Amino acid sequence: MAEVQDWMALAKPDSEWEQMVESAMGGQAPDLGVFPDIESLRQWISAAKQATSAVMGGNFETVKETDHQVSMRDGAEITCRVYSPEKPPADGSPLVVLFHGGGWCIGGLENEELQCRLMTSKLGVTAVNVDYRLAPEHKFPTPVHDCHDATKWAASNASSLGADPSKGFVIGGTSAGGNMTAVVAHQCRDDKMSPPLTGCLLMIPAYCHVDSVPEKYKKDYQSYEQNKNAPILTQKAIDLFTDNYIPNASDRKDPLYSPLLWPTGHANLPPSFFQICGQDPLRDEALIFERIMREEEGLKTKVEIYPGLPHGFHSVVPTMTASRKFVDDTIEGVKWLLEQK
Repeated sequence: MAEVQDWMALAKPDSEWEQMVESAMGGQAPDLGVFPDIESLRQWISAAKQATSAVMGGNFETVKETDHQVSMRDGAEITCRVYSPEKPPADGSPLVVLFHGGGWCIGGLENEELQCRLMTSKLGVTAVNVDYRLAPEHKFPTPVHDCHDATKWAASNASSLGADPSKGFVIGGTSAGGNMTAVVAHQCRDDKMSPPLTGCLLMIPAYCHVDSVPEKYKKDYQSYEQNKNAPILTQKAIDLFTDNYIPNASDRKDPLYSPLLWPTGHANLPPSFFQICGQDPLRDEALIFERIMREEEGLKTKVEIYPGLPHGFHSVVPTMTASRKFVDDTIEGVKWLLEQK
């Protein structure tokens, strides 16, 4: 892990990314902040994710997919899509539950479809893809409650899904999904869930609202300002998502949104695999949290850093070599997590 003084150097633009911006984007890097509203962003992310699956997909004939309607704590139902091996082991597969990214406001089952299929086909897991409700129609804390409830549902119904969490029980997510992964991991630990979680997959996660970062970490938290105009996730885009998801500023220090502030601390969390982009406003909160886990709590962590690449680059430009590496690293990261149980 790089020392603190090296973190800002991670933002130096990657040459492959720069070439792609020039050749395929006319020199204008994408910016989610230019979209006029959430609905137009939803249409864009759906098309982008479908393109990613088309570029990076493979033969998934050995993967069986079934949709389940799952009741939430308020009586509503959401869809959880389950991916399982066509010929599962008689005694069950490891269980992986994924929460998609999209700023709590956009995205759906297509976001993590590729990862679920790859994990199931390559690692033999049973994967659960959670279609949690979105803001602004369903503001904070509904999406994170849905993720917690879906995790408990998957654990309670593991046997009927062909899974055995005692062989490995991993939760994970991208960006906002990574944020909710961290929240749910703390909740499951505090609830003494049995069988317990054995790993967390944290892809470009958010951990704490910028205005609530504890004083002792502020000197290390430079990426929000350094990368406020970086490609894809600009400050304008962050503000759009935040204002739609959690409009009450006083709620933004709630641990259900800023798990770095969890009141019972971070001890005894499961091993975690981090994927962190160098040119990302969220970079430093992930690096800070990884350091807390590893140095302060003595927990197992593994980190892959993508220097010079912006938040979510692998979805926006799936043809890049680095994008394929990101997806491959995710599968290897889950494999590592399953080995830690």
